[in-house]
Amino acid sequence: MRNLKCVVLGGGGFIGTNLCRHLRGRVGELRAFGRSRPFPDALKGVEWYDGAFTDTTELAYAVEGCDVVFHLISATTPASANLDTVHDLQVNVAGTLALLEMCRAGTVGRVVFVSSGGTVYGIPSQVPTPETAATDPITSYGIGKLAVEKYLGLYRHLHGLDHRILRVANPFGPYQTAHKRQGVIAAFLRRALARQPLEVWGRGDVVRDYVYVDDVVEALEKAAVHQGTERLFNIGSGVGRSLTEIIDDLGAVVGRPLETVFHEGRPVDVPVSVLDIARACRDLGWEPRTEWRDGLSRAWDWLRAAELG
Repeated sequence: MRNLKCVVLGGGGFIGTNLCRHLRGRVGELRAFGRSRPFPDALKGVEWYDGAFTDTTELAYAVEGCDVVFHLISATTPASANLDTVHDLQVNVAGTLALLEMCRAGTVGRVVFVSSGGTVYGIPSQVPTPETAATDPITSYGIGKLAVEKYLGLYRHLHGLDHRILRVANPFGPYQTAHKRQGVIAAFLRRALARQPLEVWGRGDVVRDYVYVDDVVEALEKAAVHQGTERLFNIGSGVGRSLTEIIDDLGAVVGRPLETVFHEGRPVDVPVSVLDIARACRDLGWEPRTEWRDGLSRAWDWLRAAELG
């Protein structure tokens, strides 16, 4: 990694901020690109390029001369993408095609893409779900992620542009704001801090795979230099937890029972999503190392420090 020039697209976001903090000082040159930096102090020492994903001029400046591109940008969420499918396609898929053209025309040797382990499989027929399972997304967001995966394969076939795809489950941890209505743990913790009731869509029995962000960042670093033949990896904990279980565990971390309000379930929510991470453990040399309760405690401590000083 020491000799690599890297750019993190979406560097001001949740995963991007954590990735930049991790890579700073570990790579030859580090850039970050995005529309905003909610935590600018966390990105000190990282060369920042300001722009929207659709701003091809600024994007080209950020990518120019780089060896590795970490593609973390998504302009939509699973809930919002279905409301405007054309916008989702234009920004995320067409935007990525413009990026891939820049990469193949320049010095980029590898694109590391963060896909969605929670949406590309749709309603899984097998749980935990391996990378070989059928992909039948029930959201435009998942379809877009899957399309980008396919285009990455096409660009490798046509132009030799290498890639690694990480289908990340539900990451959580410091610098997750939940302002995009994504990240249930961050949303719950913020409401707990404000002593507001937690909002749950459905009966609380939706099961997800939650993985601490430090573990995700380690997987991204390994994907940047991976030399094996596999190019697609699930990244999660391999353990499913219901919303009800999460609320109980958060109550233990916060130190009090948390009031909860239930709303009608949403059609975009897959009932169960748990990833089989055996391939990543075997071929990427990665495994999640952060214990569940420890991760929750770190997220809670960070939020209190950030909000209360």
